[in-house]
Amino acid sequence: MVNAIAKEITTLSANRNTLSTLNPTPSALIETIYFGGGTPSLLSGDELKQILGAVHQSFNVSPAAEITLETNPDDHSAEMLDAWKSSGINRLSIGVQSFHEADLVWMNRAHNASQSIGCIKAAQDKGFQNLTIDLIYGTPGLTDDRWRQNFDSAIELRIPHLSCYALTVEPKTALDSLIAKGKMQPVDAGQQANQFLLLMDWAIEAGFEHYEISNFAKPGHRSRHNSNYWSGVPYYGFGPSAHSFDGGKSRWWNVANNGLYVQAVENHLPHTETELLTPAQQLNEYIMTSLRTLEGIGAAGNGHAFITPKDFELLVAKATKWQLQGKVLITADAIRLTNEGKLFADGIAGDLFLP
Repeated sequence: MVNAIAKEITTLSANRNTLSTLNPTPSALIETIYFGGGTPSLLSGDELKQILGAVHQSFNVSPAAEITLETNPDDHSAEMLDAWKSSGINRLSIGVQSFHEADLVWMNRAHNASQSIGCIKAAQDKGFQNLTIDLIYGTPGLTDDRWRQNFDSAIELRIPHLSCYALTVEPKTALDSLIAKGKMQPVDAGQQANQFLLLMDWAIEAGFEHYEISNFAKPGHRSRHNSNYWSGVPYYGFGPSAHSFDGGKSRWWNVANNGLYVQAVENHLPHTETELLTPAQQLNEYIMTSLRTLEGIGAAGNGHAFITPKDFELLVAKATKWQLQGKVLITADAIRLTNEGKLFADGIAGDLFLP
């Protein structure tokens, strides 16, 4: 798999032979690199260096690039932290989920609460100050007090970035089946909404920016990589299921099956599907992603050509009813969600879509 990913990066694959017409091109300055989509912390230091070496060989990487690695609390060791640092990783995303043992057992997580704390402190001791952790709220049995304790634990550990998500129950999963059989409590939407509202208040009081629906950062610690996604910046994705975007109308993604992916890359076979977005799709994607951010939908499209003054005028007209309900704030240069509106972000975005 590592060899295939490195090869895909260096060859850019047969069906990316029109790079001269796309943006980003190999000469573009790469500002962020993100190892995610699974458990990349299982890679050895040498394997990470092999992949990063292929990136540096193929692209112009900024010396100040943000390079993030996703890891579980039970994957780290002093040796691995050293290996990550020496390979160029400068930001860690740690899947904590909760600092309470009962929550982790309920979620069937492999790590325990002490491992989470130990991982964070060990990373900080090795010089990783740019850390983010995931926290889950709205799980059955999670009281507001215990949710506050989770948040306070992150503050005490000096975590500068938080990604917080409500528990979702996907159809046909084990959790969905257990709830249907009455063996597990169902998710309480009211509890989730209340804990999200509490979280927003706590985060602001603690000096965080609520810069995207699920993300909170101390000043200077926004995720540059994810911010690029929400801003429509072009990106490349490598590996099974990885998606790429040219910053305009073209999106393509790799085959999901590991074996088929490796075989295709090794034999220079096509392994991607491509989607060409219509102007309406480009505009509505901009509406959906930008509305989730602190900056909101900008009158000038925040530098993008997806939105025109006429489009913004139409959006203001459609958003007025949401402003009257206290869910949207409309100014001369932007449409933004209020805290209450953030509870209905997807529905409001869908209502604002233009034909």
